[in-house]
Amino acid sequence: MEEIAKRAIRGDQQAILVLLEVYEETLYRTAYAYLRNEHDALDAMQELAYRALKKMHQVKEPAYVGTWLVRVLINICLDMKKKQVNYVSQDVESSYTHETNFEVLDLISQLPVQEQQAIYLKYVEQRTNKDIARVQNIPEGTVKSRVHHALRKLRLLFGQGGRN
Repeated sequence: MEEIAKRAIRGDQQAILVLLEVYEETLYRTAYAYLRNEHDALDAMQELAYRALKKMHQVKEPAYVGTWLVRVLINICLDMKKKQVNYVSQDVESSYTHETNFEVLDLISQLPVQEQQAIYLKYVEQRTNKDIARVQNIPEGTVKSRVHHALRKLRLLFGQGGRN
């Protein structure tokens, strides 16, 4: 895998595509967790492929290619969410017919963005605190603090039935 990552960093487009395939499931789950919509998640994945082809050379260490891909994808998802705020339609409520998963995602979406990221990376992606710290470029203690505060807020939201 390291050799493929090295080739990708050097600009080998086939190697970049191989890496995107290797990480596809993890990346898609991350995009879907952020965007809560299959179409938007696929759009984010497409944008990630474009950016990876254009900017993979910026990765300094082959060992961090997966982390770099997740970080770029999170930024894409956050940008998409900002744009969606301007286009919120009235039938949004009807699109949340699936019960538990969407209810949990709705509660998570009420958290500050930094805490949302920590929860998604920790519990959806099942990443370690150390890995999350590397993805977000923050100290590991900050990750622990964000997860702790986010869980405390989620407990309160669950206790209120998801209402503020």
